[in-house]
Amino acid sequence: MVVKEHTRFIMLTGGTSGIGYQATIHFLRAGSRLLILCRNRSRVDSIKSSLLKENINQDIIDELASFHIVDLSDLNSIDNFIHYILDSKIVIDTLVLNAGLQYTGSKNVKRSTQNIELTFAVNHLSHYYLCLSVLPLLLDSQSPRIIITASEVHNPKSSGGRIGNQANLGNLDGLRNYQDFLMVDGSSIFDADKAYKDSKLCNVLFGKELSRRLKKNKIYMPVICWAPGLVIPRSKSGFFRYSRKYNEIGQRVFAFFARDLLKLTEDPRFAGRILKDLSISNKYLKKDFRYFSNQIKMPGKMHFEEVDVSLEASDELKAKELWDLSKALIEKIKGEDILINL
Repeated sequence: MVVKEHTRFIMLTGGTSGIGYQATIHFLRAGSRLLILCRNRSRVDSIKSSLLKENINQDIIDELASFHIVDLSDLNSIDNFIHYILDSKIVIDTLVLNAGLQYTGSKNVKRSTQNIELTFAVNHLSHYYLCLSVLPLLLDSQSPRIIITASEVHNPKSSGGRIGNQANLGNLDGLRNYQDFLMVDGSSIFDADKAYKDSKLCNVLFGKELSRRLKKNKIYMPVICWAPGLVIPRSKSGFFRYSRKYNEIGQRVFAFFARDLLKLTEDPRFAGRILKDLSISNKYLKKDFRYFSNQIKMPGKMHFEEVDVSLEASDELKAKELWDLSKALIEKIKGEDILINL
């Protein structure tokens, strides 16, 4: 079914900074309706102020965008939002799971409200929970779509993925005893960089398994994972804002060489436009799982194309185990069976 692109209603995480914020600008200028999840009131006020500086009229913001406080590091905060959104019976056309964090450089583990390692909690578990919870609202759409922001670092063969310890979930032992959870693979040695790579591998496995289960239930929709490439904004906001706290000088040097000298990075505005296109363009109507990556072809030249996922991300058994263990973990924390069965 071909639909008018601008008529879509989009629910977006990670829309207040970085790629998500740039996508928000593109969405509003395209006339899309938005529901943006923001971590706190300060984020809400900040994005509204920033959008006005982008010459987006206040009336447009009021008409097309709504902002809801949801802390993705707290399952209880997600619960409150889920109760609201399900009661509202809003029809979601595109669910964009874009929020993510990385605190590479930190030697100490950070934890969510429910005591889960923070990278895994925000980048994977909260999105898994949110997606399954609002799925009924997507199924009411005439042309539903799910977009998941992943990364090429999920792949040990990629340029970023082979630096440092590589993504590897092992036997998922870390999820079997969450009170002692440090790393998904069960390692007792915390590695913030690997935790991020592992979370992006979880994103891809989740997307593939979600698509498989939907089709098994005769539900057909695009489920798209994508890698935006290396995006280093010149501002202090955006994706690397957490990692800078632990290695400000190193991050500045890395940004200079990767972005300014070697030109191996993508402009945040263009990456935001890609996310907008993935979410609303009729080019992406194929009702299956697909993985796209913004590949470096030469310095200053990127090409967005469909590519293969890593060998581990192709492991159907591991995808199923991750799904089942994620569900069991959430229901153990919540103390009840609360997620729909697919």
